[in-house]
Amino acid sequence: MNKKEVQLTVKGMDCSGCANNVKTALEQLEEVESAEVLLSAEKARINTKTDQPDLDSIKKAVEDIGYHIPDNTSDQYREENESLKEKAQKSFRLFGLVFGAILLIVIAGEWLGLFQTLTQWIPFWLGALLVLFMGYPVFKQVIVAAKKGLVTPHALMALGSITALAAGEWVTAGIVVFFMRTGDYIESYTTEKARDSLRSLTKHAPQTATVLRDDTEQEIPIDQVKQGDKILVRPGGKIPVDGTVIDGQATIDESPITGESMPVEKTEGSNVFASTIAQGGFLTLRAEAIGRDSTFGKIISMVEEAESQKGAIQRYADKFSAWYLPVVTFIAVLTYLLSGDLMATVAVMVVACACAFALATPVALLASVGSNAKRGVLIKGGKYIEALDRADVLLIDKTGTLTFGRPEISDIIPFNGTTEGDLLAMAASAEQYSDHPIGKAVVEAAQKRYLTLSKPDNFKEITANGVRASVDGHTITVGNQRLLDDETQEIKSAVDTLKKEGKTAIIVQKNGLPVGVLAARDTERSEAGAALENLREQHSFDTVELLTGDNIETARHLAKKLNIDFRGELLPEDKIDIVKKYQSEGHTVVMIGDGINDAPALAQADVGIAMGTTGTDVAIETADITLMRDDWYLVPDLFASADKTMRVIKWNFGFTTAYNLVGLSLAAFGILPPVLAAAAQSLPDVGILLNSSRLLTK
Repeated sequence: MNKKEVQLTVKGMDCSGCANNVKTALEQLEEVESAEVLLSAEKARINTKTDQPDLDSIKKAVEDIGYHIPDNTSDQYREENESLKEKAQKSFRLFGLVFGAILLIVIAGEWLGLFQTLTQWIPFWLGALLVLFMGYPVFKQVIVAAKKGLVTPHALMALGSITALAAGEWVTAGIVVFFMRTGDYIESYTTEKARDSLRSLTKHAPQTATVLRDDTEQEIPIDQVKQGDKILVRPGGKIPVDGTVIDGQATIDESPITGESMPVEKTEGSNVFASTIAQGGFLTLRAEAIGRDSTFGKIISMVEEAESQKGAIQRYADKFSAWYLPVVTFIAVLTYLLSGDLMATVAVMVVACACAFALATPVALLASVGSNAKRGVLIKGGKYIEALDRADVLLIDKTGTLTFGRPEISDIIPFNGTTEGDLLAMAASAEQYSDHPIGKAVVEAAQKRYLTLSKPDNFKEITANGVRASVDGHTITVGNQRLLDDETQEIKSAVDTLKKEGKTAIIVQKNGLPVGVLAARDTERSEAGAALENLREQHSFDTVELLTGDNIETARHLAKKLNIDFRGELLPEDKIDIVKKYQSEGHTVVMIGDGINDAPALAQADVGIAMGTTGTDVAIETADITLMRDDWYLVPDLFASADKTMRVIKWNFGFTTAYNLVGLSLAAFGILPPVLAAAAQSLPDVGILLNSSRLLTK
């Protein structure tokens, strides 16, 4: 039987409890094998048992428990058009609504006797109808969910309001319903605020592309673009696909991908990425990756799915939320049995704020993951934020991480009357056909000096050792010590000195005689030292260690500059064994690499961080965290963000726990009346919103 994955937009989810209810309702359907519901993306991904699922029954199952699937569930990302001023006004109205309503109830209702007057003027039957009318949407949701064996976060408040009606207190029931609806609005707004950072990313997604087909320009929807299509991008236009420039030149703003505001120049042969912007110039591209297959599409998918990777604290919060309602129900029953006070029992049910527990962790994580993504830092889930916060071992690859992985010629040491220019010219002439990075560095050094190079004949690459070629009638050999017939003391001394400096010695021979030595070194990232120092000042590590396949002396030289431990001459499997050893000793290991050669070690570490991997599929898929630009200062920023996020989550959870314990105690002892209990249950959501919003800024 063929299976199919269906993706639908689900509206109305305000917390992880809502997402869990949708997931449960979907998985109760016979034709559904499994479902994953993403709160941040407002999506349900459903694996069905048949290739022709009944979408109407799927939609009905979701809508029966109070959520909504829009008719238009296309894969396009919607743009957030709300201005900062409008958002500020909306926040002001929200807080004004909550605190204004509470003050009105306390002053006008309780102190001035308005509630008593309303009870006298309005007959009970009319008041009861008003309560049922105002609470109908919530009552319906609770009842439908209960029939399916689900308990919604507002079940206790709904039961409390019905109990108040049964006791003849329609005003109290009406106030409970009012704050129940107000709470819905607050929870919805809180989750929407957390989604703002995701929407600020998705608004960059291209919707159309200008394609050159049959020598004519056509503007078509992005999902109609095919691999190999020629795409035209004019000045100010958004690049719609990942591709290669085949004609033209332009300055590109790559900040939607890398977070870096400085533009970069693109010419023929350059790679470009979807959602970046051509600030000036005209380009023709060959389309290579489109929509969700593009780098930007993968970024969006990663941010959307981050919530599925839950840390221990979020799993604990989810379990606590599941047990919270039964515990509160028990307390309410116990209150009635011991005191016989029905209104105190109602207050216990009403003050309980289950949604606050469900919001405490995911809202903070949504805000943190989204805001980091805007800066070019992609985090696959909350468990990696938690692991960063407790990490005590930091392992760092060298090539491509602490260095750029691009060797350059640093020293030219001629022998036997040869000049520096002649030595470099003959070496570069022999290396012209070489694909080795060091050979290319030799040629590049000669070109920078504008030296004239001769065409090599009889070129031969000597595997792992160097090259040999005929240049102007002479046999020129360029390579390591293994190519020497006779190593002189002069050569040995020069090579030993260069090795101690962390450089690679390249010996040049002319007709079998050494004529000089060139030195190559990897280009170090100038900011790495300062960034590492900042990181160690803000985060306590037991071990910070350099791991490299380079020789011991090269590793020693760089590690000494950075003031860290080192291990050299390592194979990829050696790095994995080192990670495993630390983990077996109970350490939490963070590994930073370039995301390509280090993929196995990055996967083994508790947190694998890939640096500067724009457009590199293996890095985005393998690493737990991806830094989209070559900037070491992103690393201490990342750890600071993780620390701040965990503090926000712990504060959210601690505040909500303390608030509910106090509220339940006051309600159970009859100190907090149902009216004020209803008002009080909305306040933890406001506190969570205010606290978590700190993560939306750097």
